[in-house]
Amino acid sequence: MSGQLADKLAVTELLYRYAELIDAGDFDGVGELLGRGDFMGVTGAEAIAGRFAATTRRFPEHGNTPRTRHLVLNPIVDVDGETATARSTFCVVQRTDNVPLQPIAVGRYADTFARDAGGWYFTSRAVKVEMFGDVSEHLLIDPSRLSR
Repeated sequence: MSGQLADKLAVTELLYRYAELIDAGDFDGVGELLGRGDFMGVTGAEAIAGRFAATTRRFPEHGNTPRTRHLVLNPIVDVDGETATARSTFCVVQRTDNVPLQPIAVGRYADTFARDAGGWYFTSRAVKVEMFGDVSEHLLIDPSRLSR
């Protein structure tokens, strides 16, 4: 496998890892994943984890997860030496005892990355939510506060 292809796959895996962690309700893990960068104006692993805990409902009776699936779609990754950018789309679906399975948010991610001896890591993530569905069972805040 060429070096550039391996780099693109490593960056793409970070995109998917984010989705896996948030769907598991592992906000500390999300904070660690994004903590070396800027997440919508928030920096540091603890602060980023705190933001997710303050904004995203989790269901203790279902493993303390948000009962969602974040689908990361159409990732386009550009690598330039020790830095990279990625743009992708996302669709979040949710099902709870009160709402049927449905899309609740779709939008775009714009990410930047860097590489050091430990590998690739996020340096920034911007989220633009383009459409909201019924987020009453997902968010603990007014959804208009999230896009940036």
